[in-house]
Amino acid sequence: MTLSRRLLKRALLIASAISVAFSANARADELIVSAAASLTNAFKAVSEAFEQQHAGTKVLLNFGASDVLMQQIAKGAPADVFASADQKAMDKAAAEKVIVPATRKNFAANSLVLIVPADSRFAPAGVNELTSSNVKRVAYGDPASVPVGRYTQGALQAAGVWDAVSAKAVLAANVRQSLDYVSRGEVDAGFVFGTDAAIIPGKVKVALTVPTQTPITYPIAQVEGSRHAANAQAFVNFVLSPAGQAVLAKYGFKPAHQAR
Repeated sequence: MTLSRRLLKRALLIASAISVAFSANARADELIVSAAASLTNAFKAVSEAFEQQHAGTKVLLNFGASDVLMQQIAKGAPADVFASADQKAMDKAAAEKVIVPATRKNFAANSLVLIVPADSRFAPAGVNELTSSNVKRVAYGDPASVPVGRYTQGALQAAGVWDAVSAKAVLAANVRQSLDYVSRGEVDAGFVFGTDAAIIPGKVKVALTVPTQTPITYPIAQVEGSRHAANAQAFVNFVLSPAGQAVLAKYGFKPAHQAR
């Protein structure tokens, strides 16, 4: 079994355990939102703001790699809303018929950045410098299941250095794990979203903003068969509203129409 498959299998096992916990504890007044790991801080704040406007509703948040969350929902895990860090994960959800297509909307944009430990002297002018013999380990999400990994692969392929850099890969189960690897100095550099890098500025620093082959946009949708359809749509609407967008902006997310 390959490393990427082992990582995905382990992530799915963890997701299944979380699903059981949610299933056992969810009540009629609780809304389960499965969202990409990069949304962790922002969606905690969004949920608090939503709850203030919807008395009696409690939002339960389930964070992880977008593809893992999608597979979790497809296997029957309870969820009312799904928010992904890329279009491919949401496309897979649509193909599995686990979302309501008409409710799918893009709600945020992000950027791909290369980060290094805060005390690192490595200051690359471009991703091609990752091929240097001085760079031993580079962290990024597993492209098989993590959106930031897919964006990273596309960017490195476009630069013609994918083969060389992927040989140094330390694959992460989600974008926050890649951030952790860099912050602890376990790798020389890593790829994360710009919003992730901003969380711990004292431990990592942005070396490069990396152009991507496709704009980094985040879609959200109501899950098919939600037992709380009205509240699920209300949450989606809130995320898209000026109030929801203002909260996301505080955490560095841009409006979806500003994606580049």
